Amino acid sequence: MSIIKTLINMGPSVMMPIIFFILAIVFGVKIGKAFKAGMLVGIGFVGINLVIGLLLGSLGPAAQAMVKRFGLSLTVVDPGWPVGSTIGWGSPIVPIVVFGALLINLILLIFNLTKTVNIDIFNYWHFLLTGGVVYAVTNNVAIASAGSLIHFLVTLFIADRTAPRIQKSFNLKGVSFAHATSAIYVPIGIVVNWIIEKIPGLRDIDANPDKITKKFGIMGEPLTLGTMLGIVLGILAGWSITDILTLAIKVAAVMVLLPAMINVLVEGLITVRDAAEVSLKKKFPDREFYIGLDTALLVGDPAVLASGLLLIPASLLLAIILPGNKLLPFVDLASLVFLVPMVAPYCKNNVVRIFISGLVIMTLILYAGTDISPYYTKAAKIANVTLPSGVSSSTSMAGIVGGATTPLGWLIIKLSMLFS
Repeated sequence: MSIIKTLINMGPSVMMPIIFFILAIVFGVKIGKAFKAGMLVGIGFVGINLVIGLLLGSLGPAAQAMVKRFGLSLTVVDPGWPVGSTIGWGSPIVPIVVFGALLINLILLIFNLTKTVNIDIFNYWHFLLTGGVVYAVTNNVAIASAGSLIHFLVTLFIADRTAPRIQKSFNLKGVSFAHATSAIYVPIGIVVNWIIEKIPGLRDIDANPDKITKKFGIMGEPLTLGTMLGIVLGILAGWSITDILTLAIKVAAVMVLLPAMINVLVEGLITVRDAAEVSLKKKFPDREFYIGLDTALLVGDPAVLASGLLLIPASLLLAIILPGNKLLPFVDLASLVFLVPMVAPYCKNNVVRIFISGLVIMTLILYAGTDISPYYTKAAKIANVTLPSGVSSSTSMAGIVGGATTPLGWLIIKLSMLFS
C-alpha cells in the first residue's frame, strides 16, 4: 500500500512512464526503446496536464465569475475533484479496494472475461469515492468496499464494450477507458442519440467539427471555434475586453495544443501496444487485449472540447431552473469536458447531440448530488479534506465530477442505506 500511495502521489506524469517502461520490458522491448516509450508517455502526460491546467486555470475564474454575476446561492456546493479524490484515497477501504480491483482484473483476464488491463490506477479515486460515501452512510468497511468494487466491475464491462467504437472514432488502437465517471454516461449518450434520430429537423443537424471545417474553412477550424467560445464565456463572466480576448486566445490554444500533446503520448503508447500485441498473440492467439487509460486522451477532440465548454453556462442555467435542485456547480465547472468524451462516438461526434447528452447528464448529476450531499459532506469530514477557497467547511457538498454522483454511484449509495 505504501508503494501504491507513493506512485499515486507522484501523479500520472511520473507513474505512467514507470508502468509503461516495465510493461515494455515485460513484452520484450529493448531497454533503450522501452525507456524512450516510457518517457514519451510521461512527456505526453506532462503536456496534456499543462494544457488542461491552462484550460482549467482560465475557465475556472470565468465560471466562478458567472456564479457571482448571476447571484447564484444554492445550499449545496461543488468543491471540485481534488476533494473527491481526497475522500476516495482517504477512506479506510483503500487497501481492500485497490488490491481487490487489481486481483479482480487479473482473474477476469485469466478466465477471458475481460480484455482490459486497467493501468489507470491514478483514477481509481472515482470508484473509491463511491465507496467513501457508502462508508459515511454505513460505517461499514465491507459494504463500502463491495460498493466500490461493483462500480469498478461495471466500469470494466463498459470499457470492453465501448473500446472498438472509441478506438475507431479517436484513432487509438488497442486501448480502452475504464473511467468510472465518463464510462457510466455512455448509455445516456446512446439513448439520447436514438431519440434524436426519431426527431425530424433535429436529426438533420450535422455539427461534426470535421465536416464543419470542410464546409466553412477557417471559420470551422478548432482554433476559430475555441476563440468564439472563449469570447462568449468571457462575456457571460462580465469581464473586460482585455480579459475576454485573453480567455479567447487561451481556449483557442487549448483546442490546438491538446491534440498535439496527445500525439506525443500516443507515440510512446504505440511502441508498448505493438510489442504487447506480438507477445500476447504468441501466448493467446485467439484473444485481444486493451490497455485501460485515462480519458484525458479523448478530451482533445474538438467536438468533445466544444461540448464541454458549452456545458459551463448551460449547467449554471440548469442549476437555477431545475425544481428541487440545491447543488451549485462551482469549482469543477471547468472540468465538465470529462463527462462527455466516451459519449461522443455514440453521438456521431456531433456537437449538438453531445451537448444535449451533456444536459441530461448534468440534470442527473444535480439531482443525485442534491440527494446525497449530507453523506458526501460527512465523507469529506471523515477524510479530513482541505477545502478550496470559496467553499466553507459548514457548507453541504457534492461533487459534479467523480463516481458518487453518477447514476451508478447514486444507486449504490442509496442501496447501501438499507444496511445503515
